[in-house]
This record gives sequence, structure tokens and C-alpha cells, in this order.
Amino acid sequence: MDTKLLGQEATLRVRNVGGIDETAVEFDPGITILTGRNATNRTSLLRSIMAVMGSDDASLKADADEGRVELTVGDERYVRTFTRTNGTVTTGGDPFLDDPELADLFAFLLESNEARRSVARGADLRELIMRPVDTEAIRAEIRELEREKSRIDDELDELDDLKGDLPELERKRSRLEGDIEEKRAELAAKEEDIETLDADLDETREEKRELESRLDDLREKRSSLERVRSDIDLQQESIESLTAERRELEGERDDLPETPMGEHADLDNEIERLRERKETLEREVSDLQDVIGFNEDQLDETGSIAAHLGGDEDGAVTDALVDESVVCWTCGTTVEADRITNTLDQLREIRQEKLETIRSLESELSQLKDERRTYRKQQQRKETIERKLSDIDGEIEDRETRLESLRAEREGLNEDIEALEAEIETLESDDFGDILDLHKEANQLEFELGRLESDLDDVADRIGAIEERLTEEDQLRSQREELNAELRDLRTRIDRIEENAVEQFNDHMASVLDILGYENLERIWIERVERTVREGRRTVEKTLFELHIVRSTENGATFEDTIDHLSESEREVTGLVFALAGYLVHDVYETLPFMLLDSLEAIDSDRIAALIEYVADYAEFLVAALLPEDAQALDDVYARVTEI
Repeated sequence: MDTKLLGQEATLRVRNVGGIDETAVEFDPGITILTGRNATNRTSLLRSIMAVMGSDDASLKADADEGRVELTVGDERYVRTFTRTNGTVTTGGDPFLDDPELADLFAFLLESNEARRSVARGADLRELIMRPVDTEAIRAEIRELEREKSRIDDELDELDDLKGDLPELERKRSRLEGDIEEKRAELAAKEEDIETLDADLDETREEKRELESRLDDLREKRSSLERVRSDIDLQQESIESLTAERRELEGERDDLPETPMGEHADLDNEIERLRERKETLEREVSDLQDVIGFNEDQLDETGSIAAHLGGDEDGAVTDALVDESVVCWTCGTTVEADRITNTLDQLREIRQEKLETIRSLESELSQLKDERRTYRKQQQRKETIERKLSDIDGEIEDRETRLESLRAEREGLNEDIEALEAEIETLESDDFGDILDLHKEANQLEFELGRLESDLDDVADRIGAIEERLTEEDQLRSQREELNAELRDLRTRIDRIEENAVEQFNDHMASVLDILGYENLERIWIERVERTVREGRRTVEKTLFELHIVRSTENGATFEDTIDHLSESEREVTGLVFALAGYLVHDVYETLPFMLLDSLEAIDSDRIAALIEYVADYAEFLVAALLPEDAQALDDVYARVTEI
């Protein structure tokens, strides 16, 4: 609730709304009783409060082009305006609520209130309670969090694998360091031997330099050959990996269904047809609401005229207006007021049926859109796979070309090495045989030492990269715990709301029945159950709220009864308690200061008084429209409004 309203008086000013010409009413926090006979603008005043709160369930006076409702609380002011232009009424202003859905369902409890009527109609109670909850948004958020958690799990699995690689990499580094030390020692020993022999061969140093040049060339060729062999291995591994990826993509492509374009077109046409049908129904519902609102306003105005004529000495005209009949404003004939009321009830039922059809169409539209999205995703995936396959084919072709080039280079290097080795053999002599052998061995040792040092660098880099990655582990695990907590909250949020609604209804129903004391009515309670039901083309598991009624016999035995056997008073009370459960479950009292009650005539006076006092604990302002005889049952301390 807006804390700025707590404990403050509220002033409502109304002009040309419903059956009201102009009025101003002050409300103190607590209970306010609008007392009077039927058709005395009490309902119009309630609808005016609804309008300034943000509801669309109010109408401009039939003979006016402009209307206005203003609510002032302290320094705050909220306004709702109505303007008729070319037969169309538009609303404006700055009402209290941006979205009135919760208020319309669970706080504005007039006769036509959907939550209140749901019990008598046997409507889907769970759907009403859960309607303000965007379950699809919750599911979408769950899917997004699950994707993020999966990504983190993959990273943590990768870190675990890397952590498992560390011991072997450390052992490999130790082995390489040992091998390098051994090679360096061997190379140093060879170089000492060469220096010893060099001292005896000063006179042949020119020949030695030529041999050394050839040996250097041989070492470079062998190094190049090793590099080419390594490149060949890498190319072959890449081609094998790409070939495997191509097989996987081809398999995925073959598994995707072939969706004819005609089927896409059929889905689009069906979606468009259902959308047009829904829009047509929504226009019909809007028209029905205008008709219902107009007739309710006319009934209110008729009552006002009767009250005005009450001072006539004859009294006959007043009696006719109030007690028996009215002049029909559509055909001009005199009809029973009850007939107009019954017609309004029928129109409300038709409007409700159309609303239920709209919700059914929305469900079917949602399913068809999901199906269309699935088809489109499959088609997009297929196109993506085709592009990837084309890219892979191109890359394989490039790598195979490169492989052929490397193989040719390898053959050339082998030939060069053989030629160098042959040339070196011809340069060798008995005098140079030993030193040449030593140089060859030294060259080989230098080559092996270089390879070992390169391998050591690679291992050290790998260990450093793993250790750096492992610093992310704690943060990733913390993120995963947070995601798990969010997922647990989201996955149980819908269940918690449903369970809370059932618990609220059952607790309050038990308390209200205890206060009201209906004979042989032991218990009315809701059970949350899972049932297999059909939704459009599918059979799904669905949560339902089943209403149970337990009665007792004169000898104390209990049995389960049906809603059809409840009295009108019992049904009204049950509907009001169900609306109160929704009011509490969705914390409507935190954002809305007003709760409104009307059309309680089916409940006897003492029970009305007890029920109002019970409900009043949950709203800052409770405004109830009551007949004079019903209002007498309430304590005189409660504010009363007798003229509107």
C-alpha cells in the first residue's frame, strides 16, 4: 500500500459518471457504509472509486459528453476523466494504479466481480488466482538461468579435467628438465672432445670449415624436416576432426524433419484466423460491457428519479417507479424491473462465456505459435548446418591442398638431406673421420636439446595457463550456488503461490464459517490436485483447485456435497472468501487502499455485519453498499453515507 495514504482522510469528487450528476464524499480510514435502497447511485459511486483507482469498469453518464472523478488524499491527487467524441468514450487522467487487473479481480467485489462469481459458476479457480502471475516469463527466466548454469557447469568440468592434467604435466616437466640436463652434459663432453681433436688439426682447418658448413646445412635441413613432419601431423589431425564434425552435422541435418512450406503457410493462416476470431470476440466483449454499463447506469438514474418524486402527495408515480416497474429506455414500454435485471445477468453470463472463449483461443494461439517457432528454429538450424558443412568442405579442401604441399616439401627435404650426407661422406678422410663423427653427434645433440627445450616451454606454458584458469574456480562455484538458489526460488514460486492461495482460502473459510454459523455446513475447502486434461490438440498434466463442501446430518454424520446444493447466501460468502484469498495472496493491500463490496442482499444482516468486520482488517478503506435494514446490523461507529 502507498504509505502516504495510511491514516489519512480521502475525498472523492464525481461528476457525470454512471448515474451521478455531481457529488462529493469523504472517507475516513476503516469501514464506510453506503446505505440506501436499490438504484440510488450506490453502485455508481463504487464504480467511480474503481475508475479513479484505474479500473475500466465504469462509464460516462448517458446524457453527458464529459465526466470526471477526483480522489484527494492529503497532498496527493488522482484523476480519471471521460470524454465522448462522435459516440466513442475515451478515458484519460492520472489514476492511482497503472495496471488494475489485481484490483478488478480481488478488491472491487461488486456483483459482476469475476472472482466472486467464479464459485457459483464452477469456473477454473486456479486460473483466476494465477492469472496475474506471468508464468511464461518465470519459465523463460528459468530456461535462461538453466543455460547459464549449464555453461558454468561445463567450465567447472573443464577446470576439473585441467586440474587432473596438472600432476602428469608436472611429472613431464620434471622429466624434461632432467633430460635437458643430461643432453647438456653430453653436448659439453662432445665439445670437449672436439676441442681436443681441433688442437691436432690446425693445418686442416679450411677443410674443417667446409665440413662444418655442410654439417650446419644438414642440421638446418633436419630441423626443417622435423617442422614439416609436425605440420603434416597437425594437418592430418585437423582433417580427421573436421571430417568427424561433418559426419555429426550431416547426421543432425538428416534427423531434422522436412517441413513443407505449405505446412508453414497453413500454420500462419490458422494463427491469423484465430487472432481475427479473438479480436472479434474482444470487440463483442467491449460492446457487451458498454451495454451492461449503460443499463446499470439507467437503473441507477431511475432510482434517483424515484427518490426525488418521493415527496409527491399522490405517491402513485413513486410507487410505480420504485416497487413494480420501469419504462424500458429501448422500446418505451413498461416492464418489470426484475426483467431488466435478469437480462443484465444474461448479458454478464454471455460476456463471461466470451471471455472464457478468448482465453481458450489465447491458449490455442500460444500452442500454434510455439509450433511455428519450433518449425522455424528447425529450418534455421538446418540452414546453419548447411552453411557449416559448406565451410567445413572448403576448409578440408584447403587443408588437403596444404597437406599435399607439405608432403612434397618433406620429399624435397629428404632428398636434400641425402645429398648433403653424400657430400659430407666424400669430404671425410681418415684424418677427419673422428672429428666428423663428433660433429655429427654434437649436431644431433643440439637438435635434440632444442626440441627438449621447446617441449619444456610448451609444458610450462600449459601449466601456467591451467593455474591461471583455476583461479576462476571459486568465483564460478559461487555463481553456480547463486544460480541454484535462484532456480529453486523460481521453480517453486508458482507452487508457493498456489499453495498459499489454497491455504489462505481454507484458513479464512474455516474462520468465516465459524463466525457465520451456517447450520449443517461443516467445512468448505479447496484441494490442489493434478489432473490429465486436454488443451487444444494436446493432453497435459494440469494443476486444478477442486472445491469440496462437507455437510453434517442431524445425527452428526458428515458427507460431501456439491456447489449446486449451497444456498445463495453460502455461495456468496464462498465467492467473497475466494476473492479475499486472492487479495491476500497477491498482496493487493500493499498497492491499493480501497476494497469495495456490493450486492450482499443474499446474505442475512447479521452475517453481513460479521463478514464486513472480518474483511475490514485487510484494507485501509472498506466501502460497502448495503440496504438500510442490513446496515442496521453494523455498529453505529462506522461512517455512513445516505445521500449520493
